[in-house]
Amino acid sequence: MIYLDNAATTMHKPQCVIDAVVSAMSSMGNAGRGANEASLSASRIIYDTREKLCRLFGGTDPKQIAFTNNSTESLNIAVKGLLNPGDHVITTVLEHNSVLRPLYEMESKGVKLTIIKSDQRGRLDISRIGEAVCDETKMIICTNGSNLTGNYVDIEAVGKIARTHGVLFAVDASQTAGVFPIDVEKMNIDVLCFTGHKGLLGPQGTGGLYVRKGIAVRPLKCGGTGVQTYNKSQPAKMPTALEAGTLNGHGIAGLHAALEYLEETGIDRIRAREQELMWKFYEGVKDIPKVTVYGDFSERERCPIVLLNIGEYDSGEVSDALLTDYGISTRPGGHCAPLMHEALGTKEQGAVRFSFCHYNTDEEVETAIRAINELAQEEE
Repeated sequence: MIYLDNAATTMHKPQCVIDAVVSAMSSMGNAGRGANEASLSASRIIYDTREKLCRLFGGTDPKQIAFTNNSTESLNIAVKGLLNPGDHVITTVLEHNSVLRPLYEMESKGVKLTIIKSDQRGRLDISRIGEAVCDETKMIICTNGSNLTGNYVDIEAVGKIARTHGVLFAVDASQTAGVFPIDVEKMNIDVLCFTGHKGLLGPQGTGGLYVRKGIAVRPLKCGGTGVQTYNKSQPAKMPTALEAGTLNGHGIAGLHAALEYLEETGIDRIRAREQELMWKFYEGVKDIPKVTVYGDFSERERCPIVLLNIGEYDSGEVSDALLTDYGISTRPGGHCAPLMHEALGTKEQGAVRFSFCHYNTDEEVETAIRAINELAQEEE
């Protein structure tokens, strides 16, 4: 199978990640739940992973990294843990449902919501975010890169707007963590939400959030922590405040190995290769009759994603044909990005997403180009 669905999850993991998970499953105890070597070794690798993530994201204190199961959990914690009835929050049409649905839930509880629109190529006019700020604005929350079009969002520019107006800035880095440089200090990010199973090349079931010091987030859940057993409330100190229950130590061990791989390989090198493959595919399909490519390709820096349709061909049928006839795995449909599909005019048809990893090859891209060309000819 030619796997081109990396925006959903990177399937091909470095061998060191696989080895780390297997080793952890036969040796790791429960971090913070004992003084035996199995427990202590788990605590050490989990803390070391915090340090690596803090360094990757330009943070100031590893203890401000809290682990979660994925970006969805991280974003729910950020939205529900910081907003209150009467607050105003600003977001964009580019967002994934992991941002939108928590915001809609909070809107039903009295939070005021403003959604900044894009043009038909999915581009934002960032100045409109600043224009939407009012006295009640508590937070700006947006993606760093669209999971649908691959358009990159200049979060440093958005962070400046947030800092100028004195409002919180939360970022969904699902598509960019491990691929694009992120510096929470330089970009004025107050809460960074990320997942481990995409660009970070870690196992599924891993993720987290970085919370700037001095910002108190209400826990999404409470329970066992291994400390302050007789406290009736969840401990307030990070990262324990947001980490009730046993962590996914086995997965975090894999994430630790993935971060070492990224450090050794270099995210700039990985991004350059993924963008090279993406641009090769884009150039190969953009002029094929009947093929419509969506998104903004005027900027070289973008997530390694190409979204397209073939004539009136249903996106699910195109994806099925790619898999059945060519062994190519893609993602059709709505991609959990309903507002972006409405902006692109693809709500009914959906679209076929090709997303690339540095493990993909030029030969695989050439096969995908040939497949689209042949399917487009059949549509004629």
